[in-house]
Amino acid sequence: MTDHDHPRVHPSVDDPVVSAASESVGGPVGEHAGRHPWWTPVRVVLALMAICFALGMLQKQPCYQDSWQDGEKRYSAMCYSDLPYLYTGRGFAELYWPYSDDPQVRRRYETMEYPVGIAYFAWGAAWMTHWVAGAPDVGERAAMPRDSLFGRPEVAKEVRLYVAVSAVLMGLCALLAAWFLTGVNPRRPWDAAAFALSPALVVSGLVNWDLIAVALVAGALWAWARDKPVLTGVMIGLGTATKLYPLFLLGGVLIICIRRKDAAAFAKVLAAAALSWLLANAPAYLSSKEQWKVFWHFNSERGADLGSIWLVAQQWTEKTIEHDTINKASWAFFIGWCVVGLAVCLAAPKTPRLAQIGFLVVAGFLLVNKVYSPQYVLWLLPLAVLARPRWRDLLIWQAGELFYFACVWWYLGGWLAPSSGTESGFYWIAVLVRIVCELWLVGVVVRDILRPSYDVVDRENLPTASPLPVAST
Repeated sequence: MTDHDHPRVHPSVDDPVVSAASESVGGPVGEHAGRHPWWTPVRVVLALMAICFALGMLQKQPCYQDSWQDGEKRYSAMCYSDLPYLYTGRGFAELYWPYSDDPQVRRRYETMEYPVGIAYFAWGAAWMTHWVAGAPDVGERAAMPRDSLFGRPEVAKEVRLYVAVSAVLMGLCALLAAWFLTGVNPRRPWDAAAFALSPALVVSGLVNWDLIAVALVAGALWAWARDKPVLTGVMIGLGTATKLYPLFLLGGVLIICIRRKDAAAFAKVLAAAALSWLLANAPAYLSSKEQWKVFWHFNSERGADLGSIWLVAQQWTEKTIEHDTINKASWAFFIGWCVVGLAVCLAAPKTPRLAQIGFLVVAGFLLVNKVYSPQYVLWLLPLAVLARPRWRDLLIWQAGELFYFACVWWYLGGWLAPSSGTESGFYWIAVLVRIVCELWLVGVVVRDILRPSYDVVDRENLPTASPLPVAST
């Protein structure tokens, strides 16, 4: 493969926002611009990712200082994270296996309500924390009442250490995701910079463990772009064992295989995904079938929750919407959304890219989900930056997410609720603004699929900088 097989697209001559911003440093890159031999696009993107993630860690500093003990500060400073609370609330501080069926453990702690990938990760990070902290006596802890245990200064220090260890591990996940994204399209490694510099990632990256699944989704996109169906399936299977939404990439693979008349490729992806998911779940299932089922029961029986259109409807009408009603209605909408998406993709002049289809499917799921936690924006991020690599559209979408991010913490802190005690209409507005901004990006991606001349990735005769070597590390 020669350099001219993949002339690299430079954002300063391709993206109007970047081009305008480049005027402050001399304008778009020219044909005779010098290139540093070491600072390749991949290395620059990884450096930007490291800086972005460090800023995300700094954003959690107000809560870190007091070990997340200040119930008001976690909302006023918007530095809330699930990590410290689940470390002490699910038995990780005592190194209990998350799927133990020991009655004493279950009386003391609730079962982890997340998929197995997150449970394994959180448990492993706890072991690393104890190793770094000097192996505290977990047997002595188990004999103490929980209230007295977690009020001790040494445990508060350990909580901070656990968050730091988890942050380092998830920072590696973010770097891995960025690296995968730079390699999806050799002509456009700079598209991954929109992931690395995402303001939504800065504020949401450490709210929960979602970055693990994000890295696996990015890996699936990378593997599919390199015609590796088995590896694609493995990434999807492991991602589904970590968060449910990577499963929806199978729909995108199916549509592409239908367009290409390549049933064998889909069979390989599906088989690899199923096998890897089964293997990932086996340790938890074999440990305790009942504890493994907790995640599924929890989500099935969950009612209208934060960020969802169902919560807005429930609070506005002042009537409780039963979880069965929400389950049936949301799945009916999602199936209809997928049917329309299938029709759009089959009617498209060109076969859509996996990132485009995946973005549309995941967006449809989130729009009617029973809960839209602030960190769920990360689910869409790697798909969005490749589906529509335009800073204007990505920033419009993330502006809605950032607005909601601020409002949800103010809402939980009680600063948006009027003195009468009724629910706050301003919070409902934040939910609707986020939905509208997401639908904006959905509309743009659908337009790109139906009218490929608008798709900057597949558009012919893209303006490029002088041909450069294929991205490498």
